[in-house]
This record gives sequence, structure tokens and C-alpha cells, in this order.
Amino acid sequence: MLSVQEAESILLKIVQPLVDREVTSLLTAQHRILASDITSTLDFPYWDNSAMDGYAVRYADIQGCHPEQPALLDIVAEVPAGTCPQFALAPGQAARIFTGAMMPRGADTVVMQENTERLEHQIQILHCPQPQAFVRPKGAYYQAGKSVLTKGMVLTPPDIAILATVQCTEIPVYRRPIVAILSTGNELIAPDQSLQPGQIVDSNRYALAALVKASGAEVRLLELVGDQPDDLKIAIKQAINSADVVISSGGVSVGDYDYVEQVLAELQADILIRAVAVKPGKPLTVATLPGQHSDPPILYFGLPGNPVSALVSFWRFVQPALRKLSGQEQNWGPTFIAATSQHTLPAGGQRETYLWGHLGLKAGHYEFSVAGGSHSSGNLMNLAQTNGLAVLPINHPQVKAGETVQVMQVGVISPP
Repeated sequence: MLSVQEAESILLKIVQPLVDREVTSLLTAQHRILASDITSTLDFPYWDNSAMDGYAVRYADIQGCHPEQPALLDIVAEVPAGTCPQFALAPGQAARIFTGAMMPRGADTVVMQENTERLEHQIQILHCPQPQAFVRPKGAYYQAGKSVLTKGMVLTPPDIAILATVQCTEIPVYRRPIVAILSTGNELIAPDQSLQPGQIVDSNRYALAALVKASGAEVRLLELVGDQPDDLKIAIKQAINSADVVISSGGVSVGDYDYVEQVLAELQADILIRAVAVKPGKPLTVATLPGQHSDPPILYFGLPGNPVSALVSFWRFVQPALRKLSGQEQNWGPTFIAATSQHTLPAGGQRETYLWGHLGLKAGHYEFSVAGGSHSSGNLMNLAQTNGLAVLPINHPQVKAGETVQVMQVGVISPP
């Protein structure tokens, strides 16, 4: 068996980002991965503008004023947001201005209206602000020609706001990887079929499909495949002809009906990983298969059939590979957080052990509560709302309640 770190290193070394690009819009750009740096010909702010409702003035006209000796200025204009003032302030003049409005020529400071007193066509400035107060100068936040967003970023709502601001409406992104998913086993039936004695409802395809979509890839869900090598071979051929990545669950152990490795060998696969010292999820097959024509090799993941093992294997190994394949520049691996364990956790054995539960934040400190019930790889019922996996290294001593444990984050940490 390979160690978790060895398996991760092998996997990330063989994965090469997709180079295919496409253009998307502002409304469909969220979670897409930027395929080139974004620059703009615009400064931001686009021009000097007011950050406050008040009066645009020349600082030289109000310097040193105070309530006992206010500065008195003539109001010569009003500047609403969205207009371009066609005048310049002369000495002794002020212009009524609103938040976001363009500063008139000659004005260099805004006095907030709370510090003024209106006298028909004049304004008294009661408090002198700092020079250039409440003015957002042109180019203060971004200068034209510089990079505003960089290649490999996963676009978030703030990034999309930036793209809109710099008028980038055709956004270059990497093509999403296509992932084919299949489950193997004579015992499996679909959720909408009638359950007969000895059968098991397949949950893995649907859980893995949800995880793949959450990782930003597209899903091709294939039909269930029984434990017949010829059927499995046909299904895998179909998968590699339509996808960049193939994920199967089941058939990767050493049982008499586990045919995945045999079929992969027949298809000229290069098998790189067969087992990892991890619990749950020891049987893990990772291989590459020849792609179509000159395409890069297809990446194959054979995950265990037990549902918890399949999910843990995805979180620990498949998700980082998909992130790199998608064109994400960095941060491919999982996020590990030091948290206080709320329960005593057993000592680590001969494999790196993952215990599922809830990771929370309380009073600025992370806490981990292990899920109740059996931590069998076949028991998915206590996986509900899991967002963290406590990691117990090989031969690690027991973690007592109140001690620190490393937790792999696998979901959103909800506020307390």
C-alpha cells in the first residue's frame, strides 16, 4: 500500500490541466476558472467622484474655518450622479454634489452636508475637513493596463462584480472537465426500482455526481453494470469515449467478482495506484487510459463500493485532481483545520484514519464533533450534514476530548 501522501503526489503529478477554452457571460461565470489574465483600458474610479452627499469646494476657500468663523461660499450648481459637470469652480464657489457624482473642475474636497448650513444660494462651512476629503480620485483603486484578475482563479461573485466594472462581458474560461460515473455490482439497483431480498440501492452514483458538480465539472451518469467482465469493458469503453475522467465504484478489491483491474489491463491502461494506507478507502485504483486521437490520457478512478469509502476517497484524492485538471492554478489539495475535539477519538492504526462529523466555529475557535453511531465504511446514515473528517495519522495516540485534532474540511462551516 502507498501512503496517502505518496498517492497524492503520484496523482497530482500525472494530472495536467485542460487547455481548451471557451467564452462565458457575466451571468454564467460564477465558479468558472479564468483562462487568461484580465486587464482593462479603464481606470477605476473612472473619474474623480464624491464619496458623500455634500458640497464640492476648493480647499483653499475653507481652510481653517470653524463654527465661530464659518466659510461662506456661493452655490453655483448642483451635480447629481450620472451627469458630467460643464463648469469649473471659481474661488468662493461651491457645488451641491451627491454620492458617486463626478467632481467639477476646480473642486478638490467634499464637505459632508451635516457640517454645513444652507442660506438660500449660499452655504456656510462649519467644520473644515482634511484636504481631498470624501473624494475618490480617478484610478485610486485600479489603473488601466494592470492585471485586475489572474488566470487560474475560481470566479466568485466579487470577481464578477469586478469583471462587470471593467466592462469585460465575454469572459475567457477553461472548459469544464467531463466526468463519467458508473457503479458496478450484481446486487445494485436504482433508487426507483423495487427492492428485492439481497439487493442494495445504489447511492454512490448520485453522491459522486453531486460531488463532481460541486467541483465544477460536468457529469455523465452511466447505467449500472453487473459483475460481468464483458459488460464492464463495454461500459468503460463508452465512458472513456465521452469523458476526460471516469469514476467507477465497486469492483476494485480482491474478491472473485472484482474485475476492474483486469478490464483496465485489457484496455491498455497504465495502473498507477492499487491501494492506499487509508481507512476507510484502502482499495483505490488510479490509472490512465489512451485518449481519443491526440487527446491527453483519460484519468480513471476506481473507488471502493462501500459508500463512506467512496466519498472519503473522492474528497481526499479525486477532488484535488479535478481542481488541477480544471485549470485551477493552486490550492488543489484539501483544507486542514486544527480544531478542538469534543469527543475522545480512538488511536490511529496501521492506516491513516478519517472519522466524519461536524466542524464548527465557536467564539473564534474551531470545534469538531464526531458523528455518533458506527463508523463502518458501509454506514452512510450518520454522514448527514458531515462537513469535516478528523484525521488520525498512522499509530497516532488516542485524542482525548479537549485536545487538538487536524480536520479535513469537506463542507461549509455554518455560523454558530
